[in-house]
Amino acid sequence: MNANEFYEENAELFISQTRDADMSAAYAEFVRRLPAGGSILDAGSGSGRDSAWFKAHGFKVEAFDSSPAMVQATESFADVPTRLIRFEEFEWEHPFDGIWACASLLHVARSSFSGVINRLASALNDEGSIYCSFKLGTQERVLNGRYFNDFDERLLVEALSHTRTYAAAMWRTNDVRPDRANENWLNALLSKRRAPTKSALAANHL
Repeated sequence: MNANEFYEENAELFISQTRDADMSAAYAEFVRRLPAGGSILDAGSGSGRDSAWFKAHGFKVEAFDSSPAMVQATESFADVPTRLIRFEEFEWEHPFDGIWACASLLHVARSSFSGVINRLASALNDEGSIYCSFKLGTQERVLNGRYFNDFDERLLVEALSHTRTYAAAMWRTNDVRPDRANENWLNALLSKRRAPTKSALAANHL
């Protein structure tokens, strides 16, 4: 069983366990970096919980997920356009002010991670931010049929060094689900690396 099969077979249970989770602290960190009414892509939208919150707070929201059941859940609950796409095949025709990848990039294989981040960065405005979260740890593992790519701060910084982004902020939290409060998460806000200016490039060749 892979992650998509897990979410297809356990859609109702997953939605019931996650849709009411209180993500307000993470929302606040993310949206304060965005323009009012800006555009957000919910990358790995799951139950539609986050898309619904962003839309209710005046943002222009689009979404995608690799699970047909989660695409349907997002569209029905949040009423936002949602596409069926895998991270590894991601591309979009216009950029966003923010990309929200809550507990979704953790299913991307470590060997594919930098390429996926660069794909997301290509759909991010120059001043935009990507929020992402991972189980805190250092392992690659399979749990109940799902692959997890765990990160701590050092590993994430190293992984991002091969991308067009860097971690502008990182912080740890406990799982917001009451029955999992002992589980720890690494949260991060990523910004795009600035391309060197023409003057800087000229100075480097003096």
